[in-house]
Amino acid sequence: MSTPQSRPPVRRALRRLPLNAAAALTVVVCLFPVYWMVTTAFKPSTDIQSYDPRLVPSRWTFEHFRVAVEADGFALFWRNSLLVTLSAVLLALLVALGAAYAVARMRWRGRRQFMLAVFIAQMAPWESLIIPIYIISRDTGMLDRLPTLTLIYFMITLPFTVVVLRGFIAGIPPELEEAAQVDGCTRAGAFRKVAFPLLAPGLMATSLFGFITAWNEFTYANFLIIKQQDSRTLPVWLSSFQSTFGTDWGATMAASTLFALPALIIFLALQRHVTAGLASGGVKG
Repeated sequence: MSTPQSRPPVRRALRRLPLNAAAALTVVVCLFPVYWMVTTAFKPSTDIQSYDPRLVPSRWTFEHFRVAVEADGFALFWRNSLLVTLSAVLLALLVALGAAYAVARMRWRGRRQFMLAVFIAQMAPWESLIIPIYIISRDTGMLDRLPTLTLIYFMITLPFTVVVLRGFIAGIPPELEEAAQVDGCTRAGAFRKVAFPLLAPGLMATSLFGFITAWNEFTYANFLIIKQQDSRTLPVWLSSFQSTFGTDWGATMAASTLFALPALIIFLALQRHVTAGLASGGVKG
């Protein structure tokens, strides 16, 4: 027989049961496509083409990974994606850091209008700008070039980076920088020595978002890199496994698994620090 002391925890557990079940269902729905992609990459072709789908491969094989790695342009497109993505993320961080600091710490005319414009740019669907960007790139001779993709990914990730970093900078007490200035630091020196180290969670969060956004982008890479095949990126390379004779699903899933690994590794490496920084909720003196 339950005691009165044991009833409240039981009731709380029963109340949380629907939420826990909904959370578990959400996890399964989100992760099942990823699980299917990875297991299909290891399945033999007979299992993939079978009318009776298997949740677990009957026999594990690395043949599809060999086909993906030996495909034309694998190493080249991998290098292109890394170069474009890292360049866009670093450029966005540098520009956004200055803009976010100016909005969070300085008072100047048009500051609110500037942030409104940033929010509008963040909400705008970038796919609607394909035709204008294509015309500008064509008229300036920037088609089929990796710097063009770098600038586009920089523009896509910049508004979000400004908004997030502005919030982090505003959350740092300005008295810390003022105290450093009293001790002899310049304004730039106070920011570099006091505020910048406290921005690590914000920098990691925005870097993670920017990397995943630029790494997965397909539309602009496929639309602006037309003639120069050597300038294409990995998302476009994945379409090479489709032909008029059908789709090599095993190689496609293996290539997709390899394609997802860098973003997954970076997420696993940064998420603990980002979560810890966001959960701290303040500055420790």
